[in-house]
Amino acid sequence: MSSTTSTPPSTTGAIRWSVRTWGLLMTLCIVLFLDGLDVSMIGVALPSIGAELDLTTSSLQWLISGYVLGYGGLLLVGGRTADLLGRRKVFLIALAVFAVASLLGGVVSSGPLLIATRFIKGLAAAFTAPTGLSIITTNFAEGPARNKALSIYTVFGAGGYSSGLLFGGLMTGVGWRWTFLLPVPIALLALVAAYFLVPRDKPVAEGGHDVLGAVTSGAAMLLLVYTVVSAPEAGWTSARTIGSFVAVAVLFTAFVAIEKRIAHPLIRLGILRKSTLVRASIAIVAVGGSYFSWQFIVTLFLQETLGWSPLELALALLPIGLMVTLSAIYSDKLVDRFGTAPIIAVTMTVMAVGYLLFVLRLDTSPSYVGMLLPALLLIGIGWVGFPAINIQATSGIDDDEQGLAAGVLQTSMQVGAAIVLAVTTAIISSAQDATSATEVLDAYQPGLRFAAAVSAVGAAVAIGGWALARRTDDAPVAEVEPELAGAA
Repeated sequence: MSSTTSTPPSTTGAIRWSVRTWGLLMTLCIVLFLDGLDVSMIGVALPSIGAELDLTTSSLQWLISGYVLGYGGLLLVGGRTADLLGRRKVFLIALAVFAVASLLGGVVSSGPLLIATRFIKGLAAAFTAPTGLSIITTNFAEGPARNKALSIYTVFGAGGYSSGLLFGGLMTGVGWRWTFLLPVPIALLALVAAYFLVPRDKPVAEGGHDVLGAVTSGAAMLLLVYTVVSAPEAGWTSARTIGSFVAVAVLFTAFVAIEKRIAHPLIRLGILRKSTLVRASIAIVAVGGSYFSWQFIVTLFLQETLGWSPLELALALLPIGLMVTLSAIYSDKLVDRFGTAPIIAVTMTVMAVGYLLFVLRLDTSPSYVGMLLPALLLIGIGWVGFPAINIQATSGIDDDEQGLAAGVLQTSMQVGAAIVLAVTTAIISSAQDATSATEVLDAYQPGLRFAAAVSAVGAAVAIGGWALARRTDDAPVAEVEPELAGAA
């Protein structure tokens, strides 16, 4: 078992980095921050966009779903492309595309064009996110240095999402187009910094390019995400939805067949059975899926039903963002001291308790200090374990597969969260017929319980992984990172 997944590695003193090293890390952090910011900031601006461009609710949904479609659909391809073509080249190109798409989104006045820019930004993020993570894991040695870098990096990602609510409220007050334009100068500055700071590299993965694998996997993931996010509107049992899921299964079957037979596969299937990567992927689905679903319901209930303003809502949820930001100070030290497994298990358990407390105590006139704040603080602790999940997923992975491992983890986050949110949306569909706050709350309660259940399942898996790690540590044999049965 790799030391970062179970037992704490020994440390030899404080970690000191050069100014250039800090500059590289901060540049990558800012880009990930933009990804998270862009996902959440647009949500606050949807009513204003719909009013000005005369868009229906279903069209507005695709401003979010379009981004998720591009992001979640090509993460696996994005991570492996960086391994095959060179991380610096892929990162710079994708970041430039992200900046241009952001600028276009701020000036177009057509709903379909606006959705198209969101899809393109999602595609760009599908390449910058796993590439940025793999740049870190290949430039910081495994152990305390990488733990510190990944802790800071992942905190910026989660902090970007939570900050997007606040920035979204502020920018929408000026004009909704600023929610698209705000990332442009930041992305351009990051692009210039990345040009000078990201080390030049050569492709590290050997072999040719698996074009068929890229096409089938990309098509399968794009269709899966599209099917999931459109299922609540089309109907889970509709012919379109069922037919799409069948097509997804056929594409994935074809992809697996190709990867088993090709000399230089896009994805070594054995990595998908690596125990630490599997556990980290389940954990990140539970954390992201439960939180996005919970926040979706809370946003609707507090804003539309109880009349809170976007800024009031953003400030109410701010404690979670502050806890995530502050965790950058000590999360790597916790991993060095205890390892990833116990941190993930404890923080996810506390998060599940926070959701349960929220479900049991929520009413139509909630007290912020007495009811909301305690639950928010417990839920925020769950995000403190987010850096440990990333460290666990990438530990013990060879350099030529770091981009792939990052892509697998982040695909799990995006696609898994999309599935959980889609199910949640279907569960609370009866809320649209409710006429009073009490009826709305009753309609939302099953969705809140589902989010809590997802979090609890993730916590149970994490606790099981912790128990497995302790048994492995106690075994009187050399520690070797296990893979699940049948790994290639």
